[in-house]
Amino acid sequence: MALLCVLLGITALFVGPLLSLRSTLAESDAKQAEVQRLQRENTRLKQRQSALKSKGTLELEARRRGMVRPTERPFVVRGLPKGP
Repeated sequence: MALLCVLLGITALFVGPLLSLRSTLAESDAKQAEVQRLQRENTRLKQRQSALKSKGTLELEARRRGMVRPTERPFVVRGLPKGP
């Protein structure tokens, strides 16, 4: 009976570290998934940065925001029918 109590005591000593290991592994998996997501976002942003370095892309973005060159005259057209 004493041997059984000692065995149960030793087993109980392992339960805490095993639970801690399990939660640590789950947290590690979550952090790894976040790192992969951030790496994909970083790659996307680097591609966007290199695209914006192109003069044509930069001008297109500026035009979408309503910017004009200093030598150009801006016009606003109102009252056009809506598209299909």
